[in-house]
Amino acid sequence: MMRPSIGFAAVKLLEDAGCDVSVPRAQTCCGQPAYNSGSREDAKSIARGVLEAFSGYDYIVAPSGSCAGMLRKHYPALFANDPEADAANKFSAKVHELISFLTDVMRVTSVSAQYIGSVTYHDSCSSLREIGMKEQPRRLLYSVKGLELAEIEDADICCGFGGAFSVKYPDVSNAMVTQKAEKAANTGATLLLGNDLGCLLNIAGKLSREGKPLYARHIAEILAMRTDEPPICAPKQ
Repeated sequence: MMRPSIGFAAVKLLEDAGCDVSVPRAQTCCGQPAYNSGSREDAKSIARGVLEAFSGYDYIVAPSGSCAGMLRKHYPALFANDPEADAANKFSAKVHELISFLTDVMRVTSVSAQYIGSVTYHDSCSSLREIGMKEQPRRLLYSVKGLELAEIEDADICCGFGGAFSVKYPDVSNAMVTQKAEKAANTGATLLLGNDLGCLLNIAGKLSREGKPLYARHIAEILAMRTDEPPICAPKQ
C-alpha cells in the first residue's frame, strides 16, 4: 500500500531465483497491529483469512521481517489452544522473509545488479531477533556491482518505530530515531537500505525533517534494480 515498488521488486527477485510466484488477491494485513495491542480475537479473525488465502502454496514469502516474524513466530502462539493450531503450525513452517528465503532456501549467492555509490543497512528488530537474519542481506549487497557498504554504528539498536510503540510512546520513539538517523548520516552513505518499511519510513521521515542528505529504499529495490521510483521520504532540495 505504501510502497508498491517493493512488491514488484520482490516478485522479480523470486522469479529470477526460479520461483513461480502468485500473489493471492484475498490476502490482508497479517494482524500484527491487533495482536500487539492485545486484541487477540481480532487478530485471530484476520489470521484465519490469511491462512485460507495462502493455503496450497509451498512457501509464503514476505518482503518484511516484521510481517514474516508475525506469520512465522506468533501465529502458532495465537492459535495454540484452538482447532486451527495444526493448520497454523504447518502454515508458519512455510513462511520466510524475502532475503532469508533467497539466500537460505533458494541458495542465491549473488544478483546481477549495479548501484554506483555508498549505502548503509539498517537491521530491523524483527529480522534480527525473530528471523535471525544478519549476514544474508550483506551477502547479496556485496554482489551488487559498484556498491560500497558502510556500516552504521550500533546497527542492531532499534530505530524507535516498533509499530504501535511509536504511537504510545512518541517521546521515547523520537529520541531513538534521532540517534539512529544521526548515526546513519554519519556513515557518509547517500542511501539507507532495510527490509522493513516501517523502519524505513520512520528513519527516512526523521532524515527528511532534519534535512540530512540521506535517502531510503527497501533492499529489494536495489537488488532488483527497480530504482525508477523516488526514494522514501526524499529530503527536500
